[in-house]
Amino acid sequence: AAAKRQRGAAAGARPKKRVKREPGAPDPAPGPGPGSAPGGAAPEEYSIPAPVSQGKWKNKERVLIFSSRGINFRTRHLMQDLRTLMPHSKADTKMDRKDKLFVINEVCEIKNCNKCIFFEAKKKQDLYMWLSNAPQGPSAKFLVQNIHTLAELKMTGNCLRGSRPLLSFDPTFDKEPHYALLKELFIQIFSTPQYHPKSQPFVDHVFTFTITDKRIWFRNYQIIEEDASLVEIGPRFVLNLIKIFQGSFGGPTLYENPYYQSPNMHRRLIRLSVAAKFREKQQVKEAQKIKKNESKMLVKDDFTETVFETPAEEKPVEVQLVKPEPKATVKDKRKPRKTQRKKQKKLFRIEA
Repeated sequence: AAAKRQRGAAAGARPKKRVKREPGAPDPAPGPGPGSAPGGAAPEEYSIPAPVSQGKWKNKERVLIFSSRGINFRTRHLMQDLRTLMPHSKADTKMDRKDKLFVINEVCEIKNCNKCIFFEAKKKQDLYMWLSNAPQGPSAKFLVQNIHTLAELKMTGNCLRGSRPLLSFDPTFDKEPHYALLKELFIQIFSTPQYHPKSQPFVDHVFTFTITDKRIWFRNYQIIEEDASLVEIGPRFVLNLIKIFQGSFGGPTLYENPYYQSPNMHRRLIRLSVAAKFREKQQVKEAQKIKKNESKMLVKDDFTETVFETPAEEKPVEVQLVKPEPKATVKDKRKPRKTQRKKQKKLFRIEA
């Protein structure tokens, strides 16, 4: 320390780290500095090279991904897949069903997250997804349908873990205001911030958001470098928009989907259609029974039936007073001859 003070170094300055050189590597070029030896002789050390990316992590978007209790295995796998694809996400324990939704804003504040993806399960068969900008809002509620996860065999693609995705949106997102709001929400939640510590500086997959049949279809594709073709990785799901709220997990309603049909109503309509088919079959059977009964009813005589009938000639009735003679039975003359031949044949066999 005394020697450094004599050389004019600061009192609190730390010496540079020494880096082991690889065998066969050239010696570093000597450079002037506080660690240089007097007389121009440079010591055997050099500074650590700067990282590849000199950029700073400015976009501090953090997404909290968790769910309520009562989800099934497919929802749990979908949630894990989203956490895998989004390196800027955080996890938390499942939330109790009795808790109110505005408690999630406090959980996001504790976890230092400003975005949230919350999966809400109802009746162990219906899955709802909340996308929210905590704590100011807005937030959107979706019904999730047709879920397929990364573990399925149909998803043959692959990508680098932690790589940044491209976001591809349908042109319809720019035509209507509520879709434009959802587009901005999707961009802020699903896009990985630049220079994030857990991300990789590569772009090798695409998130696509397509609007078809009044629903948003999510797909994830791998970009193949050779021919720039796309291979699906997964997961895939369909989002059916329910409502958009001004606040986070509540507040005034900005938009309500008029085409949305709740799962309970959908199942009720299916049951009514099945009952209507059964009722129709019963009515057909009753109509057939009535027709059969009508065919057995007696119909009055039709006087036109005897128009073309001609009366037959009446013959006198003859009564036989004498018993008729019996018919003579004619015997077969060949029969006694046949019996005699059979007897002779038996005698010859016995004698032989």
